[in-house]
Amino acid sequence: MHRPDPITGVQKPTHDRFREVLDNALLAEELGFDGFGVGERHERPFISSSPPVVLSHVAALTKRIRLFTAVTTLSLLDPVRAYEDYATLDHLSNGRLDLIIGKGNGAAQRDLFHVTPEDQWDRNAESYEVFRQIWRQDKVTAATRFRPQLTDAEVWPRPYQQPIRVWHGSATSKESVDLAARYGDPLFSANVTNPIEPYAELIRHYRERWEFYGHDPAEIAVGAGTAGVYVAPTTQEALAAYRPIFESNLAFFKKAGLPVVFETLEDFVARSSALIGSPQQVIDKVHRYHEQFGHTVVHLHADGSGLTDTQHRDSLELFQAAVAPTLRKAIPDPPFDWGPVHPSTTEEAARV
Repeated sequence: MHRPDPITGVQKPTHDRFREVLDNALLAEELGFDGFGVGERHERPFISSSPPVVLSHVAALTKRIRLFTAVTTLSLLDPVRAYEDYATLDHLSNGRLDLIIGKGNGAAQRDLFHVTPEDQWDRNAESYEVFRQIWRQDKVTAATRFRPQLTDAEVWPRPYQQPIRVWHGSATSKESVDLAARYGDPLFSANVTNPIEPYAELIRHYRERWEFYGHDPAEIAVGAGTAGVYVAPTTQEALAAYRPIFESNLAFFKKAGLPVVFETLEDFVARSSALIGSPQQVIDKVHRYHEQFGHTVVHLHADGSGLTDTQHRDSLELFQAAVAPTLRKAIPDPPFDWGPVHPSTTEEAARV
């Protein structure tokens, strides 16, 4: 997102905003987080229209952290071109790439790419199916509706990871959940706008469809977003620091005509997925969500989003020192390795 700071009202130049994203990625690696994600939007107030370019630069600046797209809007993209970008990024990052795909939101970007509400889900499914084939097969034939058909098509470069892990972003619809379950792919719940119930319902549906398609329940992996994060030594300190940010965001939503779900900071902290409070408060809340989601990956905002640089760093450091160790011990890891793929592993996977 690229809009004025919620507290100062100052909007950074585009160049500085990109620099801030890179600095946040470096901070995430320094503090020991597992991954760093960049979203894709093609409308105001976002400038994240090219995640493979941004993530390629992040890959060059980092050594360990995994790189996520959050999300890759396949309903808007040519799957052949998307494959070329991400296969290249996969090589440049030494196999640190994870994709989260989704249809995307927003009327302006649909208009920009001539996608309609009626065909967006079909486009998303078709693009993913073609993308998935290209990643796995040296030659692809596909009778597509939304791009020229493919006949024994070869697309280069061939990927580094074989196959890549693809998560399916889920916010409001069963279509994305069903697509993930059909292919045995992990699910990432957006979980940022509403209280827990609609997201929990979609995750329950995902688990039902997973078993319907004959997959092993032990192989399910679910991730979940959070609506905001600020961890402080005490609840009172956390609320005091976050209150002006919440009030500024609330005014922004109302002015923009966006739906307001949480009218007060106290309601936002109590009923949204935001992790705002003391370390124990945050631990307890993640556990409450885990009881309904069964998720093993949690997303935190890498942006300060109105916090000062010092507040932002202190919050993430406290999360890593006082929250993450407890969660790592109590909640199991996903049923796969987070480490980078090595060429020998890729070659073995290709033979299998």
